Amino acid sequence: MSYTAPVKDMLFAIEHLADIAQVAQMPGFEEAGLDTAAAVLEECARFNEGVVAPLNVPGDQNPSSWKDGAVSTTPGFRQAYAQFTEGGWQGLQHPTDFGGQGLPKTIGAACVEMLNSANLSFALCPLLTDGAIEALLTAGSDELKSTYLEKLVSGEWTGTMNLTEPQAGSDLALVRTRADAQPDGTYKLFGTKIFITYGEHDMADNIVHLVLARVAGAPEGVKGISLFVVPKFLVNEDGSLGARNDVHCVSIEHKLGIKASPTAVLQFGDQGGAVGYLVGEENRGLEYMFIMMNAARYAVGVQGIAIAERAYQKAVAYARERVQSRPVDGSVRGSATIIHHPDVRRMLMTMRALTEGCRAMALVAAAAYDAAHHHPDESVRRDNAAFYEFMVPLVKGYSTEMSLEVTSLGVQVHGGMGFIEETGAAQYYRDARILPIYEGTTAIQANDLVGRKTARDGGATARAIAAQIEKTEAQLAASGSEAARATAARLTAARQAFLDVVEFIAGSAKADPNAAYAGSVPYLMLAGNLVAGWQLARALLVAEKLSGQGQDDAFLQAKIATARFYAEHILVRAPGLRDEVVHGAASVMALAPEAF
Repeated sequence: MSYTAPVKDMLFAIEHLADIAQVAQMPGFEEAGLDTAAAVLEECARFNEGVVAPLNVPGDQNPSSWKDGAVSTTPGFRQAYAQFTEGGWQGLQHPTDFGGQGLPKTIGAACVEMLNSANLSFALCPLLTDGAIEALLTAGSDELKSTYLEKLVSGEWTGTMNLTEPQAGSDLALVRTRADAQPDGTYKLFGTKIFITYGEHDMADNIVHLVLARVAGAPEGVKGISLFVVPKFLVNEDGSLGARNDVHCVSIEHKLGIKASPTAVLQFGDQGGAVGYLVGEENRGLEYMFIMMNAARYAVGVQGIAIAERAYQKAVAYARERVQSRPVDGSVRGSATIIHHPDVRRMLMTMRALTEGCRAMALVAAAAYDAAHHHPDESVRRDNAAFYEFMVPLVKGYSTEMSLEVTSLGVQVHGGMGFIEETGAAQYYRDARILPIYEGTTAIQANDLVGRKTARDGGATARAIAAQIEKTEAQLAASGSEAARATAARLTAARQAFLDVVEFIAGSAKADPNAAYAGSVPYLMLAGNLVAGWQLARALLVAEKLSGQGQDDAFLQAKIATARFYAEHILVRAPGLRDEVVHGAASVMALAPEAF
């Protein structure tokens, strides 16, 4: 079984939860309503189902290879990438000024999910290019923009982000790559960068590396880091490609998953110095790189949703055809397909509910991003920016941790066959394992949630979100249906648990930082769980309202059932997570380091 894009579910969330009609009223998005979303998603589904998805297994079995400094991607990748660029998919949500289509993130995010479901390894190349585009749009000079953006937006050239070094993982204060200023205003870069996704490949004519480095005399630590554009090939004044730059791939990594995606070790300056161009001002590189990081963190969260969807589809297909054991209720005489067994249904429902809840959360966050950047009212922009910033660690952290649970359940549904590579279930599990690690581990997302997003404003943004959730609880109570009442009870308990943690974090982050940060990941998991459950509760209300009106009643009833399942089986984790944070801090740090 290959991949079928969940276009109906995406459009439901885009229309009713993300409110695409409101997005389409913002300046620049007037043509980007539901009809546009439907047309774009249908075309995106055709491309990814037909072109990209069939390359997923071959990419795992015949991954990228390195020889003499050159990387050859999986057979078929170059041709698929050419079709990707011809279709304009790289520029979907980038400005029309540089050849993009200027569509809202609300639509773009759904297309990003499809690409990643189809082939996570392939999708990583466009993901990094998106980040490079964002950074240059925000901080690049007019000259850098005119030289690089049109080619990046078209996908003719690809982009990378170069942060990590052998001694500097998440601690970028330790970056040692050196940038020496030259009389002509350029810089010469010297150093080694590791874990560079698509740092070398054969799918595009040029690769535009965005590189963190230190200029001589810069302050110590993160305040002394600058950002540079270092192209694989230098660009002539007429836009044509010139000489090969002094940046070379010396090896690629052998990995647990995403094997078709080349993860490169890049060496800068072995032959006199790699020519680099300063982005923005010296010593503000980390600030600019965080533009890329935030774009990438959201996108990695969508990767988690994407791989979970693919694992769910495969598990359902297997459960429908695998015959094993008699049903406990005697509904089938003799052995039946395993989808009849209650625990298999529980696993499939868990996979479905988690995936749909995170998808809804991500699309609602995307709509907030669009409002934060395009709404004409400054106060609306400000409120949506605060909401989106709070959502980024949840989308990234919760959705990627969720993907491990879902892909693991996918293996479990397959039973012993899931442990066998030939079935394909194991690839999703292996591919998903990187997602809670790269672009900032779950703990880094959680520390951001504690420090910047909760403690900094004393919990004000968190409480504002809780107040919105409380309004949904009131609507559920007013509905009166059994499903709505059951969902309301669990949503209320989860919200109260969340508020208990917010009070604890706001009160202890400065007074007892170890106590606050010991519970940072449980706090993130609680917050993500709550917001995803809230979106499914909103979906339940919409589905009840639309039922019996000539809509697709089977789809709507499934929405109601999925929301209730999430409330009764997943939201119920929230009070336990609250107790971990509020009452469990002391035992985290109780054992001395030498006692381990």
